[in-house]
Amino acid sequence: MVLNKDIEKKITEFVYIRPRTIQEIAFLIQKNWRTADSYVEKIGTETGAIGTRTFRGGTRGALKIVYWNNTEKIHSSQFQERLFKQIESAKGKEDFSPLDIYQYVDANKKKAFSEVVEEESVATKQNLAALFAKAESQILYFAGNMSFLEMKEKKKNILEHIEEAARRGVSFKVLARIDITSLENFKRIMAINHKIGREAIEIRHASQPLRGFIIDDKEIRLKEEKNPRDYKKSELKHKTRIFYEVYDEEWVGWLQKVFWNIFRTSIDAKQRIKDLEAVQKL
Repeated sequence: MVLNKDIEKKITEFVYIRPRTIQEIAFLIQKNWRTADSYVEKIGTETGAIGTRTFRGGTRGALKIVYWNNTEKIHSSQFQERLFKQIESAKGKEDFSPLDIYQYVDANKKKAFSEVVEEESVATKQNLAALFAKAESQILYFAGNMSFLEMKEKKKNILEHIEEAARRGVSFKVLARIDITSLENFKRIMAINHKIGREAIEIRHASQPLRGFIIDDKEIRLKEEKNPRDYKKSELKHKTRIFYEVYDEEWVGWLQKVFWNIFRTSIDAKQRIKDLEAVQKL
């Protein structure tokens, strides 16, 4: 049986009261354990509202607990609370630096690297193909206008690498700025859903300052660009991209909650595109 909105609502309300086992959820919806488990995974992946944790994994006594992913309580520290306020109030990528997150992460759980931008259409050190290949189930993407789709790696454009990941079963949730100048980019990436026969990519419109990816529950990669025109003469000779990678579980979990907080309150891309096209016809 396909997961419908009534079953989804029943499960999320049940878990909201207190953490539940998969067996309790199976009994609630009158389904077997495997079906209940697949429903829980689908809800967690598509909405971020619930999460799971397995205790004594790999043993006969393994216990999988489903809990409410409390996005209302995003922060575990004052630093995170302050950072979220800055992200929430910012609109463009110039308004917030990923370094402000990176600086709080333990030294052995992060790394950074940079590249000089010689051609906008060429991705060099960032190796997005390898980054996407790491994903097992989900990629959360903080985007701008999706202009990076023109980039190429390994003789393929980035769109092809996204499609390959989607065909492996990876879902993409995207926050992006959708306007008249970027309509074609969004149509191109959303066309992947039709090509592979499932809704692998979901995009919502939001103006926010972050640029980068969260890969499953494991890794963050955020990007920052430095342009010579924004500096005094000779301070910066070339346009430069800086990449910040974070592997700290707490910070990955925090940024996921930031993503879902913005995602839930943002406009669906299909509606946004429909309205923009109507405006263009006026």
